[in-house]
Amino acid sequence: MSRHLQVAVGQYSDKGRKELNQDFHGVCIPREPQLGAKGIAVALADGISSSQVSQEAAQSAVTGFLEDYFCTADAWSVKKSGEHVLTATNSWLHSQTQQSQHRYDRERGYVCTFSGLVIKSMTAHLFHVGDARIYRLRGDEFKQLTEDHRVRVSSAQSYLARALGMDRKVEIDYAQVQLMVGDLFMLATDGVYEHTDALFVRSAIDVAADLDAAAKVIADEALNRGSGDNLTVQLVRIDQLPDPEANEVFRQVSDLPCPPQLEARDEFEGFQIVRVLKRSARSHIYLAVDKESGERVVIKTPSVDVQANPAALERFLLEEWIARRIDSAHVLKPCAQTRQRRSIYVVTEYIEGQTLAQWLIDNPKPDLPTVRGILEQVAKGLQAFHRLEMIHQDLKPDNIMIDGTGTVKIIDFGATRVAGLEEVDTPIGQINLLGAALYAAPEYFLGEQGTQRSDLYSLGVIAYQMLSGDFPYGTQVPKSRTRAAQKKLAYKSVLSEEREIPAWVDDAIRKAVEPDPLARHEELSEFVFDLHHPNREFLNKTKPPLIERNPVIFWKSVSLLLLLALIVVSVVRLH
Repeated sequence: MSRHLQVAVGQYSDKGRKELNQDFHGVCIPREPQLGAKGIAVALADGISSSQVSQEAAQSAVTGFLEDYFCTADAWSVKKSGEHVLTATNSWLHSQTQQSQHRYDRERGYVCTFSGLVIKSMTAHLFHVGDARIYRLRGDEFKQLTEDHRVRVSSAQSYLARALGMDRKVEIDYAQVQLMVGDLFMLATDGVYEHTDALFVRSAIDVAADLDAAAKVIADEALNRGSGDNLTVQLVRIDQLPDPEANEVFRQVSDLPCPPQLEARDEFEGFQIVRVLKRSARSHIYLAVDKESGERVVIKTPSVDVQANPAALERFLLEEWIARRIDSAHVLKPCAQTRQRRSIYVVTEYIEGQTLAQWLIDNPKPDLPTVRGILEQVAKGLQAFHRLEMIHQDLKPDNIMIDGTGTVKIIDFGATRVAGLEEVDTPIGQINLLGAALYAAPEYFLGEQGTQRSDLYSLGVIAYQMLSGDFPYGTQVPKSRTRAAQKKLAYKSVLSEEREIPAWVDDAIRKAVEPDPLARHEELSEFVFDLHHPNREFLNKTKPPLIERNPVIFWKSVSLLLLLALIVVSVVRLH
């Protein structure tokens, strides 16, 4: 039986010697599958004492984090999810102050410190702004994991340098800590940690009946030692770490068998197989009819060659997981699972059309407006991946479909890298899976991790191929496995006497397929825009020397000049 993440939590908060408790705290422990996908969230906020509304800020910060974090996309990394939520919270708190009578005095507005902890799989993710603290007790080591954002003017005077709601923008500290069973985290406000010590905290945890009692003992001791502030303590102990297979994707690998090879007219789990669409070393793809609804669908099963390969089966299942999280008219949609699955397979919509690869065979010289229209739709599909921190990594004409209405869709996600799943510790790690080498970005051949600009490169290569039938660097990119070799790659202009292509379109493609990722467009939208509009950067630039534009013509010209010079010298000597 698989193990799941288990923690013990203790919390205590009191106003102490103050009239009002401006602290707020909370914890959210969801059930599976959200526990494996998003983890456990713990949060604490401390309202600044100079404000009469800071307790509202503290409550909004904690409740907003605990609610909104779990509403972010599963594919997002914890870092992106947490920062996204806290940035939104900061903006809201700052706007509340700006709309109040304290808009010119931020120390009386909706301002609070914040410390949050997300425990996902084998890692603790820390978010921090202000001077509340997070500690970790591991064995005899009691370590402070956060840094106070407080400026000390003197031993008796200091001021808060950073907090939620203080400014329009906020800088949030983020850190990761690998977990061990028995680790104990303490979140505490300054009213507690300034009047206790590591020795007392350890003894309180050892002696108390449970963590709630231990939290109260620690807060009471701070009060007894003279604390005049609010008192809030949260204790989180790691009692059990999950098995790597605890995530739903990985669990299916071990729980479900692979189906046999199917043929036309076979009945399979409520589907009637119509015909085989494609068989490859990685998968078998069939056109089928759902016997319940009568709908035509595509069924994809692992090929016989990979059925004994856990890593390949994981990648296969990830395709459906990815598809279910992307909502775009330009990305293949999975079908709703209405029956209990008894084997490993994926069901998607059936697209009646052809791949871009086949379309290019039928349309070897498409006009520029048609090329732009197709590329723009592919870019929209890629943007849907990128918004969820996914990198496609295998964009090529064979993985792009065009249906009867002219709608373009990306159809294969077998190599997609997902940031959120990189945080789930599994025995089957994600790797850089290269697709067709001629479409893969040069950085992959250096062993580097792909980025959004890597997908842009692939789209640029497709644009080049559609307009020229060739590749921007021929077949040299896969052979260039050092930076020095990649710097020598010579771009071949897409311009020709046979096609009406503006020079600035060639410049846009040239930039998209630069070997150096940082020299490419920053966003896909910039590339699409440059395909439609002349970029001043290209129009105003000086014309590159002939040796860069066309090395072959340059050296032929040099050779011709040398030959002419030799002829002239020979004639002079004869006379």
